[in-house]
Amino acid sequence: MENKDNMDKVFKALADSSRRKLLDHLFNKNGQTLNDLCEFLDMTRQSVTKHLLILEKANLVVIEWQGRNKLHYLNAAPLGEIYNRWIRKYEHQRIEALQELKNNLEEGNHE
Repeated sequence: MENKDNMDKVFKALADSSRRKLLDHLFNKNGQTLNDLCEFLDMTRQSVTKHLLILEKANLVVIEWQGRNKLHYLNAAPLGEIYNRWIRKYEHQRIEALQELKNNLEEGNHE
């Protein structure tokens, strides 16, 4: 994710529960057609298409044509970039705090 605009698109895409459901569904079974994806959502085909376009613009879904079938695939790379930028650094602090607590407790047991 090279710039702020790309990350903003990912966060916007993830803000909607229907789009998160689409991503979860693609995670469970990658490479689905629009008809496949419409089957599990209670919305019109046009609405699902709009959600998929937002996911495509955020690079969370990529398209591959197989003959006349347009298949949708999950692209988890932008999620990994968000993890590295926004989650990993906080996770590291928490792990360090737990390690320090463990060390303090172990030192207390030796007294």
